[in-house]
Amino acid sequence: MKKMTKTTLKNKLSKGIATVTFTKKDGTKRVMKATLLPEHLPVVEARVNTTPRKENPDVLAVFDMEKKAFRSFRIDSIQSFEMDS
Repeated sequence: MKKMTKTTLKNKLSKGIATVTFTKKDGTKRVMKATLLPEHLPVVEARVNTTPRKENPDVLAVFDMEKKAFRSFRIDSIQSFEMDS
């Protein structure tokens, strides 16, 4: 698979749903239906007086359409990335 940047992945996922296959930290393969489409994301209440986390450039957080929760994966662990039609 051609390596994609975090920005490219975020842009694609903000426009649709993709099937992402990657290797989990424990070495197992995982297939996920992922998106960053605003209409699929849950409403998150703003937290007061919290220090924002430093963003890890190697990890992407996405919304898992099947588990209905946010999940993340390392960008360098992606085996395949296909936009669903």
